[in-house]
Amino acid sequence: MELTENKIIKSQKKIVWSALMSSEVLSQCIPGCQQMTGNPQDGFEATVVQKVGPVKATFKGKVTLSDILSEESLKLSGEGKGGAAGFAKGEATVNLSEDNNITTLSYSVNAKVGGKLAQLGSRIIDGFAKKMADQFFENFKATVEGTALPEKEKKGWFKK
Repeated sequence: MELTENKIIKSQKKIVWSALMSSEVLSQCIPGCQQMTGNPQDGFEATVVQKVGPVKATFKGKVTLSDILSEESLKLSGEGKGGAAGFAKGEATVNLSEDNNITTLSYSVNAKVGGKLAQLGSRIIDGFAKKMADQFFENFKATVEGTALPEKEKKGWFKK
């Protein structure tokens, strides 16, 4: 599954870039993220709980950053294992551009799944992958722009 999209973020590029480098911000933005640790140099490790069709799984995985061009672009590569549910892996290329303190974040995502998840069919998987990417980047935009809900309300916010 491949997905390409743009998000307009009302913030300076350097602030958007800093947020992309922050495990705290990323963990707030990933739907179903239970825990995230790490840093841009060594990579991030995360635990994410998700339900895809009838399959609910806890994925433990790692995300690494590469092809980093500071405040311009980067590639995120990740893989998560969900036990009997299978695995998910993918890459996202992110590019930033700025005009009058407004940043355009362009991204291209390529995702693959295996195991029980792959048996659900490409329509379900592609729809889920698109929904996850959309939710992540909408959450990211809201967090950077300061319009995200307060901490105590975030659980409901991620379920939207």
